[in-house]
Amino acid sequence: MKALVCHEGGSIELMQRDCPGLRDSRDAIVKVTLSSICTSDLHIIRGFVPRALPEIVLGHEFTGEVVEVGNEIKNLKKGDRVAANCETFCGECFFCKKGFINNCEKGGWELGCRIDGCQAEYVRVPYADNGLTKIPDNLSYENALFVGDILSSGYFGAEMCEIKRGDIVAVIGSGPVGLCAMMCARYMGAEKIIAIDINNFRLEIAKKENLADFIFNPNNCDIEQEIKNLTQNRGVDGVIECAGANNTFEMSWKIARANAIVGVVAMYEKNQILPLPEMYGKNLIFKTGGVDAIHCKQILDLISKGLISTDFLITHKVSLENIKLGYELFQNNIKNNCLKVAVLP
Repeated sequence: MKALVCHEGGSIELMQRDCPGLRDSRDAIVKVTLSSICTSDLHIIRGFVPRALPEIVLGHEFTGEVVEVGNEIKNLKKGDRVAANCETFCGECFFCKKGFINNCEKGGWELGCRIDGCQAEYVRVPYADNGLTKIPDNLSYENALFVGDILSSGYFGAEMCEIKRGDIVAVIGSGPVGLCAMMCARYMGAEKIIAIDINNFRLEIAKKENLADFIFNPNNCDIEQEIKNLTQNRGVDGVIECAGANNTFEMSWKIARANAIVGVVAMYEKNQILPLPEMYGKNLIFKTGGVDAIHCKQILDLISKGLISTDFLITHKVSLENIKLGYELFQNNIKNNCLKVAVLP
């Protein structure tokens, strides 16, 4: 089969690989019907994911059709249409039982990082009874493509902020995860949502899709003053930090009101500073971490009922044969007005 491999040093190559086979009784083999390119893939290529192994097939965001299951898999069968979870989790260890599947003692982020991923024709999914969710009949593969990764990340960020009806929530970063965080914050009851980004195209998408009530480019305004003007000088009730830029962590705590929650979804490439003397007395709560994508079935149900939709995120499509072009489009997203690239088999 064809598969995109990341070599040691960060070069990528579309090459022939053997089709995967079952290795465990809880495995499933999935024919990939649609995959996507994620910023996390770029982090691996650039060497910012220490746990990633070389010569791995990239990709962790996909939908597909089940072609084979292990003998312990009872909730899936050949022919099922499925959306994949970006996390591999056993469901039985200490962390899984508490819902912290990102920290599964037997898994975590494995696909496209430590085991072969989905930017290929076929993929082996461990613990498939947990890691694959059936797609409702009224949804297409495109409708469900982002459920197990960026949409779950946005949901995770909004959930961390413990949003209450009437809250004002700021989302830093209007990329795919930030846009997903906005729609989830809206669903959870935020009264006003503020989108912050230096990319005007993405800000306009947030406004057009009714994901944000206010949009601000900090290159064109005093963002702290704008937030004060909107919140009677208090600051926002919750901040979801999805950008991961050099100054966005600092921005996140500065625009938060006293006793607010800052949910950090972003993956940083450099260490961030927590200046406790400066923020003394704000009594902030910080929550951070990789996505705990435990709500895939619930999120698919929300899409099925028409309560949320990520279809607009697909701005470009390429074939697997041309996936390197997809990477070029995605890496130069500002130039190409690219949100997400869908990769077809």
